[in-house]
Amino acid sequence: ADLRVERRFVPESCPRAVRPGDFVRYHYLGAFPDGTRFDSSYDRGSTFNVFVGKGQLIAGMDKALVGMCVNERRFVKIPPKLAYGSEGVSGVIPPNAVLHFDVLLVDLWNLEDEVQVQTYFKPEKCPRTVQVSDFVRYHYNGTFLDGTLFDSSHNRMRTYDTYVGIGWLIPGMDQGLLGMCVGEKRIITIPPFLAYGEEGDGKDIPGQASLVFDVVLLDLHNPKDGIAIENQQVPESCERRSQAGDFLRYHYNGTLLDGTLFDSSYSRNHTYDTYVGKGYVIAGMDEGLLGVCTGEKRRIIIPPHLGYGEEGRGKIPGSAVLVFDVHVVDFHNPSDSVSITVNYKPANCTVLSKKGDYLKYHYNASLLDGTLLDSTHSLGKTYNIVLGSGQVVVGMDMGLQDMCVGERRRVVIPPHLGYGEDGVEGEVPGSAVLVFDIELLELVSGLPEGYMFVWNGEVSPNLFEEIDQNHDGEVLLEEFSEYIQAQVDSGKGKLAPGFDFEKIVKNMFTNQDRDGNGKVTAEEFKLKDQEAKEEHDEL
Repeated sequence: ADLRVERRFVPESCPRAVRPGDFVRYHYLGAFPDGTRFDSSYDRGSTFNVFVGKGQLIAGMDKALVGMCVNERRFVKIPPKLAYGSEGVSGVIPPNAVLHFDVLLVDLWNLEDEVQVQTYFKPEKCPRTVQVSDFVRYHYNGTFLDGTLFDSSHNRMRTYDTYVGIGWLIPGMDQGLLGMCVGEKRIITIPPFLAYGEEGDGKDIPGQASLVFDVVLLDLHNPKDGIAIENQQVPESCERRSQAGDFLRYHYNGTLLDGTLFDSSYSRNHTYDTYVGKGYVIAGMDEGLLGVCTGEKRRIIIPPHLGYGEEGRGKIPGSAVLVFDVHVVDFHNPSDSVSITVNYKPANCTVLSKKGDYLKYHYNASLLDGTLLDSTHSLGKTYNIVLGSGQVVVGMDMGLQDMCVGERRRVVIPPHLGYGEDGVEGEVPGSAVLVFDIELLELVSGLPEGYMFVWNGEVSPNLFEEIDQNHDGEVLLEEFSEYIQAQVDSGKGKLAPGFDFEKIVKNMFTNQDRDGNGKVTAEEFKLKDQEAKEEHDEL
């Protein structure tokens, strides 16, 4: 009847209060009415741990603890009849002593308790939840029921990585992580018999302590997982899909499962260029890039055993699931040749382009993904070349063969027949497949291979004398040039089209000036068919 309880501090939140049969952990100061202290749990450095309502305490304390909340502080006055009575405790409590206790409750649980899970954030999308035998990576703050922090993965700046449901964790955590989504945040409250029990962990966690873990799940996979592919955008037209041995150029953003960006080709403003199916990239990417179309966008999710494994790499932590959002820019195979598609051919198409012909054509040049590189239309003038003379890349020389005036065709050139691995700085990326849409506008037939000048009629038997205008027995470059020009102007001779007149004439003159003295004599002067005959006779 004389038991008095004064509630000196009551927390705002009190989800649970002590009931008979509960197990409690509390600190206390025990004193007599005159203030003399007779006992203190603080002095021992450990809480008092006991069941309530089971006769393990003096009757007054059994009653005084009922209804208390964790972190509540009570001042309790207990009369002798509810304490140690007329006998007291020898050497400690005198007979008929009134006892004062200043009590702070730090923990509370019951043998019937189970793991409690409170989710306070859940992502909208949750394609997969934690199951037994999954491997997870998570951050946590570990506290006691009174809020005291005993451990934190955040402080170590490293996730806790473990299998779930196979005994690697305390039983309560094994249970509490099941069903979580990546990105989910939950509070897991674990009674001591599902945690570290009566003994604690021997370091930071005392015996019989309830544990509270504030967990955020960052990663989740199973050792049996393969890669997962999500097609985000597939072009309507897909004439070809990548195969092992192909060379790909692609952009990507690389993130962890929780969305943390670890790498991006876009930030470098350069595609990632590699062979696929040959071990040049991680196994999961090697597999994930097979069967793609140019222009396709896909998401490739790679478990760590097909990524960077337990060790990780750079910004990628160990045992991390990787997510690559990939945009395929182009691909080719080293065995590819030039691809030609004729879009229009005139009805009259008898004269076809060949090596040595002088061509004038318009083109639009682009990459396989449609990026425009260059266009003669925008320049307002044609592109003019001598076919087969090395004035354009090998693939274009091949693509312009057997074309007639007015024909339009698309020529696709793999990089080994284009600008190769280096490309053209600032214009054409390295290892890029090129697409040319071409219209041939003019064709001037060239000369037979090896000739820079031919006669349209019979050659004069007195050719040297005709060139030697001053009849001094020597022909200078100026005389030679004037004579060739006159033959071309009169239609008696023809120069190879598309080349500089002066360079051709100088080359012809140098061939005749066999002693290199800047003059051609009658003895030195020979026509091409005469040179061939003499060489044959010598042989």
